[in-house]
Amino acid sequence: MMPFLLIVISFFRVLRHAFKDREFRSLAVFVFAVIVFGAVFYWRVENWRFLDALYFSVVTLATVGYGDMTPETDAGKVFTVLYILSGIGVLAAFATALVSKGRESFR
Repeated sequence: MMPFLLIVISFFRVLRHAFKDREFRSLAVFVFAVIVFGAVFYWRVENWRFLDALYFSVVTLATVGYGDMTPETDAGKVFTVLYILSGIGVLAAFATALVSKGRESFR
């Protein structure tokens, strides 16, 4: 349990350090906006509960893809293709920036 707590503490230290950078904050806000935009789309178009739509957005962009939920409408399927293609790049950029800031904070 202790090693896990140390990892969590280190993660939050890196986040605190990273959020001091304006570009990183902008990227974090953009990631948040992309996830919320996807959730709102699925909530409205697929008629899912908002929590389910948020869950699906995060699982999809994280490329986990449990398969427990899938879009039923044609609009939802087309949106999902475009959402994945654009959203994975955004999350990759965010992860890269976070790792970079983590390396800076432990030098």
